[in-house]
Amino acid sequence: MKGAARADLCVIGAGSGGLSVAAGAAQMGASVVLIEAGEMGGDCLNHGCVPSKALIAAAAHAQSLREGAAFGIGAVEPKVDFGAVAAHVAGVIAGIAPHDSQARFEGLGVRVIRARAAFVAPRVVRAGEAEITARRFVIATGSRPAVPPVPGLAAAGFLTNETVFGLRERPEHLLVLGGGAVGIELAQAYRRLGAKVSVIEADRALGREDPELAGVVLDRLRAEGVSIHEGVAVARVARRAGGIALDLADGRQVAGSHLLVAAGRAPNVEGLGLAEAGVRAGPRGIEVDGGLRTSNRRVFAIGDVAGQGQFTHLAGAQAGLVLRAALFGLPVRAAGLVVPRVLYTGPELAQVGLTEAEARALHGGRIEVIREPFAANDRARAEARTEGLVKLVLHRGRVVGAGIVGPEAGELIGLWTLAIGARLKLSRIAGMVMPYPTLSEISKRAAGVHFAPRIFGNRRVARLVRLVQRLP
Repeated sequence: MKGAARADLCVIGAGSGGLSVAAGAAQMGASVVLIEAGEMGGDCLNHGCVPSKALIAAAAHAQSLREGAAFGIGAVEPKVDFGAVAAHVAGVIAGIAPHDSQARFEGLGVRVIRARAAFVAPRVVRAGEAEITARRFVIATGSRPAVPPVPGLAAAGFLTNETVFGLRERPEHLLVLGGGAVGIELAQAYRRLGAKVSVIEADRALGREDPELAGVVLDRLRAEGVSIHEGVAVARVARRAGGIALDLADGRQVAGSHLLVAAGRAPNVEGLGLAEAGVRAGPRGIEVDGGLRTSNRRVFAIGDVAGQGQFTHLAGAQAGLVLRAALFGLPVRAAGLVVPRVLYTGPELAQVGLTEAEARALHGGRIEVIREPFAANDRARAEARTEGLVKLVLHRGRVVGAGIVGPEAGELIGLWTLAIGARLKLSRIAGMVMPYPTLSEISKRAAGVHFAPRIFGNRRVARLVRLVQRLP
Protein backbone atom coordinates (compact mmCIF):
# COMPACT_ATOMS: atom_id res chain seq x y z
CA MET A 1 0.00 0.00 0.00
CA LYS A 2 1.13 3.55 -0.76
CA GLY A 3 2.83 5.08 2.28
CA ALA A 4 3.36 1.78 4.09
CA ALA A 5 5.55 2.18 7.15
CA ARG A 6 7.05 0.26 10.01
CA ALA A 7 7.70 1.81 13.40
CA ASP A 8 8.61 0.97 16.95
CA LEU A 9 5.59 2.92 18.18
CA CYS A 10 2.38 4.11 16.55
CA VAL A 11 0.39 6.71 18.48
CA ILE A 12 -3.25 7.36 17.57
CA GLY A 13 -4.39 10.78 18.75
CA ALA A 14 -2.44 14.04 19.03
CA GLY A 15 -3.97 15.35 22.24
CA SER A 16 -1.95 15.94 25.37
CA GLY A 17 -1.35 12.27 26.17
CA GLY A 18 -0.52 11.19 22.63
CA LEU A 19 1.82 14.11 22.06
CA SER A 20 3.69 13.36 25.28
CA VAL A 21 4.22 9.74 24.24
CA ALA A 22 5.27 10.64 20.72
CA ALA A 23 7.72 13.34 21.78
CA GLY A 24 9.25 11.27 24.57
CA ALA A 25 9.64 8.14 22.42
CA ALA A 26 11.18 10.03 19.49
CA GLN A 27 13.65 11.84 21.72
CA MET A 28 14.74 8.53 23.23
CA GLY A 29 15.52 7.05 19.84
CA ALA A 30 12.37 5.14 18.90
CA SER A 31 10.82 5.39 15.44
CA VAL A 32 7.36 6.93 15.87
CA VAL A 33 4.28 7.41 13.73
CA LEU A 34 1.67 9.84 15.07
CA ILE A 35 -1.83 9.82 13.57
CA GLU A 36 -4.37 12.62 14.04
CA ALA A 37 -7.56 13.24 12.06
CA GLY A 38 -8.45 16.54 13.70
CA GLU A 39 -6.53 19.41 15.23
CA MET A 40 -3.09 18.97 16.70
CA GLY A 41 -3.24 19.52 20.44
CA GLY A 42 -6.60 17.82 20.78
CA ASP A 43 -9.45 18.97 22.99
CA CYS A 44 -7.32 20.51 25.74
CA LEU A 45 -5.62 23.07 23.51
CA ASN A 46 -8.46 23.82 21.14
CA HIS A 47 -11.71 23.34 23.05
CA GLY A 48 -10.98 22.62 26.70
CA CYS A 49 -8.38 23.59 29.29
CA VAL A 50 -6.68 26.39 27.38
CA PRO A 51 -9.64 28.38 26.02
CA SER A 52 -11.71 27.90 29.16
CA LYS A 53 -8.97 29.18 31.44
CA ALA A 54 -8.32 32.13 29.12
CA LEU A 55 -12.02 33.00 29.26
CA ILE A 56 -12.10 32.55 33.04
CA ALA A 57 -9.10 34.88 33.40
CA ALA A 58 -10.88 37.59 31.41
CA ALA A 59 -14.00 37.11 33.52
CA ALA A 60 -11.96 37.39 36.74
CA HIS A 61 -10.57 40.74 35.63
CA ALA A 62 -14.09 41.96 34.93
CA GLN A 63 -15.26 40.80 38.35
CA SER A 64 -12.38 42.53 40.13
CA LEU A 65 -13.73 45.89 38.95
CA ARG A 66 -16.99 45.15 40.74
CA GLU A 67 -15.28 44.26 44.02
CA GLY A 68 -13.09 47.27 44.75
CA ALA A 69 -15.15 48.61 47.65
CA ALA A 70 -13.40 46.35 50.18
CA PHE A 71 -10.14 48.16 49.39
CA GLY A 72 -11.57 51.68 49.34
CA ILE A 73 -11.76 51.69 45.55
CA GLY A 74 -15.05 52.60 43.95
CA ALA A 75 -16.78 49.63 42.36
CA VAL A 76 -17.65 49.99 38.68
CA GLU A 77 -19.52 47.84 36.20
CA PRO A 78 -16.96 46.80 33.59
CA LYS A 79 -17.46 47.55 29.91
CA VAL A 80 -16.96 44.17 28.31
CA ASP A 81 -15.98 44.00 24.63
CA PHE A 82 -16.90 40.38 24.08
CA GLY A 83 -15.32 40.31 20.65
CA ALA A 84 -12.03 41.35 22.22
CA VAL A 85 -12.46 38.69 24.91
CA ALA A 86 -12.94 36.07 22.19
CA ALA A 87 -9.84 37.39 20.43
CA HIS A 88 -7.87 37.02 23.69
CA VAL A 89 -8.99 33.38 23.95
CA ALA A 90 -8.02 32.71 20.33
CA GLY A 91 -4.69 34.43 20.86
CA VAL A 92 -3.83 32.21 23.84
CA ILE A 93 -4.56 29.11 21.76
CA ALA A 94 -2.47 30.45 18.88
CA GLY A 95 0.43 31.19 21.22
CA ILE A 96 0.55 27.62 22.51
CA ALA A 97 -0.24 25.86 19.23
CA PRO A 98 3.33 25.82 17.83
CA HIS A 99 4.41 23.60 20.72
CA ASP A 100 1.82 21.02 19.64
CA SER A 101 2.19 21.55 15.90
CA GLN A 102 2.87 19.04 13.17
CA ALA A 103 6.02 20.96 12.22
CA ARG A 104 7.50 20.64 15.71
CA PHE A 105 6.87 16.92 15.89
CA GLU A 106 8.25 16.31 12.44
CA GLY A 107 11.30 18.25 13.61
CA LEU A 108 11.63 15.70 16.41
CA GLY A 109 11.68 12.92 13.83
CA VAL A 110 8.06 11.82 14.21
CA ARG A 111 6.15 10.86 11.07
CA VAL A 112 2.80 12.67 11.36
CA ILE A 113 -0.18 11.43 9.38
CA ARG A 114 -3.32 13.58 9.28
CA ALA A 115 -6.06 11.02 8.70
CA ARG A 116 -8.47 8.77 10.55
CA ALA A 117 -6.90 5.63 11.93
CA ALA A 118 -8.38 2.15 12.14
CA PHE A 119 -6.87 -1.21 12.97
CA VAL A 120 -7.08 -3.76 10.17
CA ALA A 121 -5.13 -6.42 12.10
CA PRO A 122 -3.72 -6.79 15.61
CA ARG A 123 -0.43 -5.16 14.54
CA VAL A 124 -1.54 -3.03 11.59
CA VAL A 125 -3.29 0.34 11.40
CA ARG A 126 -4.58 2.01 8.25
CA ALA A 127 -4.70 5.81 8.09
CA GLY A 128 -5.68 7.36 4.79
CA GLU A 129 -3.46 5.76 2.16
CA ALA A 130 -0.87 4.65 4.70
CA GLU A 131 -0.62 1.30 6.41
CA ILE A 132 1.48 1.21 9.57
CA THR A 133 2.91 -1.89 11.17
CA ALA A 134 4.34 -1.29 14.62
CA ARG A 135 5.78 -3.16 17.57
CA ARG A 136 3.57 -1.21 19.99
CA PHE A 137 0.53 1.05 19.68
CA VAL A 138 -0.88 3.73 21.97
CA ILE A 139 -4.52 4.78 21.61
CA ALA A 140 -4.99 8.34 22.90
CA THR A 141 -8.11 9.47 21.05
CA GLY A 142 -9.66 11.31 23.99
CA SER A 143 -13.35 12.00 24.45
CA ARG A 144 -16.13 14.22 23.14
CA PRO A 145 -19.11 15.99 24.70
CA ALA A 146 -21.90 13.57 25.60
CA VAL A 147 -25.31 14.60 24.33
CA PRO A 148 -28.22 13.43 26.53
CA PRO A 149 -31.30 11.95 24.81
CA VAL A 150 -33.60 14.88 25.62
CA PRO A 151 -36.57 15.25 23.25
CA GLY A 152 -36.17 18.23 20.95
CA LEU A 153 -32.52 18.86 21.83
CA ALA A 154 -31.02 18.09 18.42
CA ALA A 155 -33.68 20.04 16.54
CA ALA A 156 -33.36 23.09 18.79
CA GLY A 157 -29.58 23.30 18.37
CA PHE A 158 -27.02 23.73 21.12
CA LEU A 159 -23.44 24.60 21.97
CA THR A 160 -20.80 22.36 23.54
CA ASN A 161 -17.26 23.09 24.69
CA GLU A 162 -16.24 22.42 21.07
CA THR A 163 -18.31 25.32 19.73
CA VAL A 164 -18.95 27.77 22.58
CA PHE A 165 -15.54 29.43 22.32
CA GLY A 166 -16.31 30.34 18.75
CA LEU A 167 -18.98 32.84 19.85
CA ARG A 168 -18.06 36.40 18.93
CA GLU A 169 -21.06 38.01 20.60
CA ARG A 170 -22.00 37.62 24.26
CA PRO A 171 -25.07 35.46 24.88
CA GLU A 172 -27.95 37.43 26.35
CA HIS A 173 -29.06 34.51 28.52
CA LEU A 174 -26.98 31.33 28.55
CA LEU A 175 -28.73 28.13 29.60
CA VAL A 176 -26.29 25.48 30.86
CA LEU A 177 -27.45 21.88 30.84
CA GLY A 178 -25.24 20.17 33.40
CA GLY A 179 -23.85 21.24 36.77
CA GLY A 180 -20.49 19.52 36.68
CA ALA A 181 -17.07 21.15 36.44
CA VAL A 182 -17.39 22.38 32.84
CA GLY A 183 -20.90 23.71 33.30
CA ILE A 184 -20.17 25.53 36.56
CA GLU A 185 -16.88 27.04 35.39
CA LEU A 186 -18.39 28.45 32.22
CA ALA A 187 -21.58 29.53 33.97
CA GLN A 188 -19.62 31.79 36.32
CA ALA A 189 -17.33 33.06 33.56
CA TYR A 190 -20.19 34.12 31.29
CA ARG A 191 -22.06 35.67 34.19
CA ARG A 192 -19.01 37.73 35.14
CA LEU A 193 -18.74 38.84 31.51
CA GLY A 194 -22.27 40.21 31.69
CA ALA A 195 -24.55 37.43 30.46
CA LYS A 196 -27.55 36.17 32.35
CA VAL A 197 -26.95 32.50 33.20
CA SER A 198 -29.13 29.60 34.35
CA VAL A 199 -27.78 26.14 35.22
CA ILE A 200 -30.02 23.06 35.17
CA GLU A 201 -28.73 19.90 36.87
CA ALA A 202 -30.77 16.71 37.22
CA ASP A 203 -28.89 15.65 40.35
CA ARG A 204 -26.75 17.78 42.70
CA ALA A 205 -24.55 20.48 41.20
CA LEU A 206 -20.87 19.55 41.60
CA GLY A 207 -22.10 16.17 42.78
CA ARG A 208 -18.64 14.60 42.64
CA GLU A 209 -17.17 17.07 45.12
CA ASP A 210 -17.36 17.23 48.89
CA PRO A 211 -20.73 18.92 49.57
CA GLU A 212 -19.23 21.20 52.22
CA LEU A 213 -16.63 22.53 49.81
CA ALA A 214 -18.91 22.59 46.77
CA GLY A 215 -21.43 24.62 48.77
CA VAL A 216 -18.96 27.49 49.08
CA VAL A 217 -18.59 27.67 45.28
CA LEU A 218 -22.29 27.37 44.56
CA ASP A 219 -23.14 30.04 47.14
CA ARG A 220 -20.68 32.35 45.41
CA LEU A 221 -22.23 31.71 41.99
CA ARG A 222 -25.69 32.42 43.33
CA ALA A 223 -24.45 35.61 44.98
CA GLU A 224 -23.07 36.72 41.62
CA GLY A 225 -26.45 36.14 39.99
CA VAL A 226 -26.22 32.65 38.49
CA SER A 227 -29.54 30.80 38.74
CA ILE A 228 -28.94 27.14 39.67
CA HIS A 229 -31.76 24.59 39.38
CA GLU A 230 -30.77 21.32 41.09
CA GLY A 231 -32.56 17.99 41.29
CA VAL A 232 -34.71 18.55 38.22
CA ALA A 233 -34.33 17.07 34.76
CA VAL A 234 -35.07 18.67 31.42
CA ALA A 235 -38.12 17.00 29.87
CA ARG A 236 -38.06 18.76 26.50
CA VAL A 237 -36.15 21.39 24.55
CA ALA A 238 -37.84 23.65 22.01
CA ARG A 239 -36.75 26.50 19.79
CA ARG A 240 -38.71 29.66 20.55
CA ALA A 241 -38.73 33.01 18.82
CA GLY A 242 -35.39 34.58 19.63
CA GLY A 243 -34.12 31.69 21.72
CA ILE A 244 -34.53 28.30 23.38
CA ALA A 245 -36.95 27.06 26.04
CA LEU A 246 -36.37 24.18 28.44
CA ASP A 247 -39.42 22.41 29.86
CA LEU A 248 -38.39 21.03 33.24
CA ALA A 249 -39.74 17.81 34.73
CA ASP A 250 -41.43 19.72 37.58
CA GLY A 251 -43.53 21.79 35.17
CA ARG A 252 -41.42 24.94 35.13
CA GLN A 253 -39.95 26.46 32.00
CA VAL A 254 -36.61 28.23 31.64
CA ALA A 255 -35.96 30.23 28.49
CA GLY A 256 -32.75 31.77 27.16
CA SER A 257 -30.91 32.87 24.07
CA HIS A 258 -28.27 30.09 23.91
CA LEU A 259 -28.00 26.54 25.25
CA LEU A 260 -24.70 25.00 26.35
CA VAL A 261 -24.74 21.24 26.87
CA ALA A 262 -22.17 20.24 29.51
CA ALA A 263 -23.56 16.87 30.54
CA GLY A 264 -20.42 14.78 30.64
CA ARG A 265 -18.18 13.20 28.02
CA ALA A 266 -18.06 10.04 25.91
CA PRO A 267 -14.87 8.16 24.91
CA ASN A 268 -13.80 8.31 21.26
CA VAL A 269 -13.74 4.62 20.33
CA GLU A 270 -15.88 4.55 17.20
CA GLY A 271 -14.24 3.71 13.89
CA LEU A 272 -10.95 2.55 15.41
CA GLY A 273 -11.36 -1.07 14.29
CA LEU A 274 -10.95 -2.30 17.84
CA ALA A 275 -12.50 -5.68 17.07
CA GLU A 276 -9.91 -6.29 14.33
CA ALA A 277 -7.19 -5.47 16.86
CA GLY A 278 -8.67 -7.67 19.56
CA VAL A 279 -9.12 -4.67 21.85
CA ARG A 280 -12.10 -4.71 24.22
CA ALA A 281 -14.05 -1.56 25.05
CA GLY A 282 -17.05 -0.73 27.22
CA PRO A 283 -19.25 2.27 28.04
CA ARG A 284 -16.42 4.01 29.91
CA GLY A 285 -13.91 3.46 27.12
CA ILE A 286 -11.17 1.01 26.26
CA GLU A 287 -10.57 -1.60 28.94
CA VAL A 288 -7.03 -1.53 30.33
CA ASP A 289 -5.17 -3.40 33.04
CA GLY A 290 -3.08 -1.90 35.83
CA GLY A 291 -0.28 -1.18 33.37
CA LEU A 292 -2.59 0.52 30.82
CA ARG A 293 -2.39 -2.44 28.42
CA THR A 294 -5.51 -3.44 26.52
CA SER A 295 -6.67 -6.99 25.79
CA ASN A 296 -4.14 -6.85 22.92
CA ARG A 297 -0.81 -6.86 24.77
CA ARG A 298 0.82 -4.75 22.05
CA VAL A 299 -1.73 -1.96 22.43
CA PHE A 300 -1.90 0.57 25.25
CA ALA A 301 -4.62 3.17 25.93
CA ILE A 302 -4.23 6.41 27.87
CA GLY A 303 -6.17 9.54 28.69
CA ASP A 304 -9.93 9.99 28.46
CA VAL A 305 -10.41 7.01 26.14
CA ALA A 306 -8.98 4.67 28.79
CA GLY A 307 -11.79 5.49 31.22
CA GLN A 308 -9.52 6.15 34.22
CA GLY A 309 -10.32 9.85 34.53
CA GLN A 310 -10.71 12.88 32.29
CA PHE A 311 -7.80 15.14 33.19
CA THR A 312 -4.99 16.44 31.01
CA HIS A 313 -2.49 15.95 33.81
CA LEU A 314 -3.60 12.33 34.24
CA ALA A 315 -3.07 11.68 30.53
CA GLY A 316 0.40 13.18 30.85
CA ALA A 317 1.25 10.98 33.82
CA GLN A 318 -0.05 7.90 32.02
CA ALA A 319 2.07 8.82 29.00
CA GLY A 320 5.18 8.62 31.16
CA LEU A 321 4.19 5.17 32.40
CA VAL A 322 3.52 3.88 28.90
CA LEU A 323 6.91 5.09 27.71
CA ARG A 324 8.55 3.03 30.46
CA ALA A 325 6.49 -0.04 29.59
CA ALA A 326 6.57 0.19 25.79
CA LEU A 327 10.20 1.26 25.28
CA PHE A 328 11.96 -0.43 28.19
CA GLY A 329 9.64 -3.30 29.09
CA LEU A 330 9.45 -2.11 32.69
CA PRO A 331 6.44 -2.95 34.87
CA VAL A 332 4.23 0.04 35.68
CA ARG A 333 1.25 0.53 37.94
CA ALA A 334 -1.18 3.25 36.92
CA ALA A 335 -3.38 2.61 39.95
CA GLY A 336 -0.65 4.08 42.14
CA LEU A 337 -1.02 7.56 40.66
CA VAL A 338 -2.32 10.18 43.07
CA VAL A 339 -4.28 12.56 40.85
CA PRO A 340 -5.66 15.92 42.04
CA ARG A 341 -8.51 17.76 40.36
CA VAL A 342 -9.30 21.46 40.31
CA LEU A 343 -12.43 23.47 39.61
CA TYR A 344 -11.28 26.85 38.28
CA THR A 345 -14.08 28.96 39.65
CA GLY A 346 -13.78 31.93 41.97
CA PRO A 347 -13.07 30.65 44.60
CA GLU A 348 -11.25 27.60 43.24
CA LEU A 349 -12.00 24.10 44.52
CA ALA A 350 -9.27 21.45 44.58
CA GLN A 351 -9.45 17.87 45.80
CA VAL A 352 -7.01 14.97 46.04
CA GLY A 353 -7.48 11.55 47.56
CA LEU A 354 -10.67 10.64 49.38
CA THR A 355 -13.51 12.97 50.27
CA GLU A 356 -14.91 12.77 53.78
CA ALA A 357 -17.82 10.63 52.59
CA GLU A 358 -15.53 8.27 50.68
CA ALA A 359 -13.23 7.93 53.67
CA ARG A 360 -16.12 7.16 56.02
CA ALA A 361 -17.44 4.53 53.62
CA LEU A 362 -14.00 2.91 53.49
CA HIS A 363 -12.80 3.33 57.07
CA GLY A 364 -16.00 3.82 59.04
CA GLY A 365 -15.67 6.08 62.07
CA ARG A 366 -11.88 5.66 62.24
CA ILE A 367 -11.13 8.96 60.57
CA GLU A 368 -10.31 12.46 61.74
CA VAL A 369 -11.47 15.57 59.88
CA ILE A 370 -9.54 18.84 60.19
CA ARG A 371 -10.82 22.20 59.00
CA GLU A 372 -8.76 25.38 58.72
CA PRO A 373 -10.57 28.48 57.41
CA PHE A 374 -8.98 31.03 55.09
CA ALA A 375 -10.38 33.67 57.44
CA ALA A 376 -7.53 32.74 59.82
CA ASN A 377 -4.87 33.30 57.14
CA ASP A 378 -3.29 36.76 57.22
CA ARG A 379 -2.58 36.93 53.47
CA ALA A 380 -6.17 35.99 52.66
CA ARG A 381 -7.38 38.72 54.99
CA ALA A 382 -5.05 41.28 53.41
CA GLU A 383 -6.46 40.43 50.00
CA ALA A 384 -10.08 40.23 51.23
CA ARG A 385 -10.33 36.66 49.98
CA THR A 386 -11.35 34.88 53.16
CA GLU A 387 -14.12 32.58 51.99
CA GLY A 388 -13.36 28.89 52.07
CA LEU A 389 -11.23 26.42 53.99
CA VAL A 390 -8.73 23.59 53.88
CA LYS A 391 -10.27 20.26 54.82
CA LEU A 392 -8.07 17.27 55.67
CA VAL A 393 -9.25 13.70 56.11
CA LEU A 394 -6.95 11.50 58.20
CA HIS A 395 -6.87 7.78 58.87
CA ARG A 396 -4.53 6.54 61.61
CA GLY A 397 -2.76 9.87 61.59
CA ARG A 398 -2.02 10.01 57.86
CA VAL A 399 -3.72 12.18 55.30
CA VAL A 400 -5.89 10.13 52.92
CA GLY A 401 -7.75 13.08 51.42
CA ALA A 402 -7.48 16.83 51.17
CA GLY A 403 -9.91 19.38 49.82
CA ILE A 404 -9.40 23.11 49.46
CA VAL A 405 -11.94 25.72 48.50
CA GLY A 406 -10.57 29.23 48.44
CA PRO A 407 -8.05 31.48 46.71
CA GLU A 408 -5.39 29.66 44.64
CA ALA A 409 -6.68 26.25 45.74
CA GLY A 410 -5.26 24.69 42.59
CA GLU A 411 -1.77 25.88 43.51
CA LEU A 412 -2.08 24.82 47.15
CA ILE A 413 -3.29 21.26 46.48
CA GLY A 414 0.12 20.20 45.16
CA LEU A 415 1.58 19.89 48.65
CA TRP A 416 -1.17 17.51 49.72
CA THR A 417 -0.81 15.50 46.50
CA LEU A 418 2.82 14.94 47.45
CA ALA A 419 1.91 14.19 51.07
CA ILE A 420 -0.55 11.48 50.08
CA GLY A 421 1.59 10.01 47.30
CA ALA A 422 4.75 9.89 49.41
CA ARG A 423 2.89 8.96 52.61
CA LEU A 424 4.46 11.87 54.44
CA LYS A 425 3.89 12.15 58.13
CA LEU A 426 1.73 15.09 59.09
CA SER A 427 4.51 16.26 61.38
CA ARG A 428 6.65 16.98 58.29
CA ILE A 429 4.00 19.42 57.03
CA ALA A 430 3.46 20.97 60.46
CA GLY A 431 7.20 21.45 60.88
CA MET A 432 7.80 23.25 57.58
CA VAL A 433 8.91 26.86 57.64
CA MET A 434 6.63 28.83 55.33
CA PRO A 435 7.19 32.43 54.22
CA TYR A 436 4.94 34.98 55.87
CA PRO A 437 2.44 36.16 54.85
CA THR A 438 1.42 33.62 52.22
CA LEU A 439 -1.65 31.60 51.45
CA SER A 440 0.52 28.46 51.69
CA GLU A 441 0.72 28.94 55.46
CA ILE A 442 -2.79 27.60 55.70
CA SER A 443 -1.56 24.07 54.93
CA LYS A 444 1.00 24.24 57.75
CA ARG A 445 -1.67 25.53 60.14
CA ALA A 446 -4.09 22.80 59.10
CA ALA A 447 -1.45 20.15 59.82
CA GLY A 448 -0.77 21.77 63.18
CA VAL A 449 -4.42 21.45 64.18
CA HIS A 450 -3.89 17.68 64.46
CA PHE A 451 -1.16 18.11 67.07
CA ALA A 452 -2.58 21.01 69.07
CA PRO A 453 -4.79 18.97 71.46
CA ARG A 454 -1.95 16.47 71.92
CA ILE A 455 0.42 19.22 73.08
CA PHE A 456 -1.52 22.18 74.42
CA GLY A 457 -3.74 21.55 77.43
CA ASN A 458 -2.44 18.00 77.74
CA ARG A 459 -1.93 17.11 81.43
CA ARG A 460 0.88 14.67 80.75
CA VAL A 461 2.76 17.27 78.72
CA ALA A 462 2.18 19.85 81.47
CA ARG A 463 3.55 17.50 84.16
CA LEU A 464 6.60 16.79 82.00
CA VAL A 465 7.25 20.51 81.55
CA ARG A 466 7.00 21.13 85.30
CA LEU A 467 9.34 18.23 85.98
CA VAL A 468 11.97 19.49 83.56
CA GLN A 469 11.76 23.00 84.98
CA ARG A 470 12.74 21.63 88.43
CA LEU A 471 16.00 20.34 87.06
CA PRO A 472 19.10 22.48 87.76
